[in-house]
Amino acid sequence: MQFEEFWPRYLRSHANPNTRAIHLAGTLAGLGLAAAAVVTRRPSLLAAALVAGYGPAWLSHAVIERNRPETFSEPLLSLQADFAMLGHALCGTLGRELDGALGKAGSAAGLGPNDAGYRTP
Repeated sequence: MQFEEFWPRYLRSHANPNTRAIHLAGTLAGLGLAAAAVVTRRPSLLAAALVAGYGPAWLSHAVIERNRPETFSEPLLSLQADFAMLGHALCGTLGRELDGALGKAGSAAGLGPNDAGYRTP
């Protein structure tokens, strides 16, 4: 599967804005710990980076989205999508990406299919 095919599926599995927020925080924490591991030459921080990045993200899928993390089926594409989502969030273009995957009715309001007030386009 190519990333272009995977990306909309990834966004749909992260429809709830709370899930996205938890993923973004985890990705930033994981990147920070990985950078700290390199700077301080402490490899144990790499393990902490994985836990900080994936732990909350996987928990959000179980509790909020009630779906299976894409990491389990497409680990490399999922990692690439985590970084793409972070990049789009930082650049302010994530809403446009969500429009394509979720439809304007949900993404314009920051809502996903599992949120109160979400309407299917």
